Amino acid sequence: MLKTFVRLCLSAVCFIATFYFMYWMVFTSLLTGHASNRISIAGSALSAVGVGAYTWRRSASMPEGLASSFVLGGVVVGGIFFVAGFFGPMIFAPQANQGPMLGLFITGPLGTIVGAIGGVAWWLTRGRARQRGPQKRTAVQQWS
Repeated sequence: MLKTFVRLCLSAVCFIATFYFMYWMVFTSLLTGHASNRISIAGSALSAVGVGAYTWRRSASMPEGLASSFVLGGVVVGGIFFVAGFFGPMIFAPQANQGPMLGLFITGPLGTIVGAIGGVAWWLTRGRARQRGPQKRTAVQQWS
């Protein structure tokens, strides 16, 4: 039950972070015109659903490969850092007009890099051993 709740929270954070990041950093800077807002919202929502579904599927069990550990670590930690940097200034310093820029330009990318490095470190310490499977024991190890 707790694992499902944690997976749901992770997926929700990644969904929100992806939606806002794609909306403000990708679609609004690329599209202009009358229908651009609808296209921006639709594209951001589609991207967010994809990342949320990826996070939900991959967090069911620990990642096995180096690439999936790298991506999942980057998405999860980057999403958490982004949401904290984007919404934190709005909550704690509402008078600051450039508060959300912290999440867009500093904490989001930094969290993604830290999470990706953490995912690789996790794979190097734990994932690689699990991927190899149980080690064969020698006759001396079996009797000691």
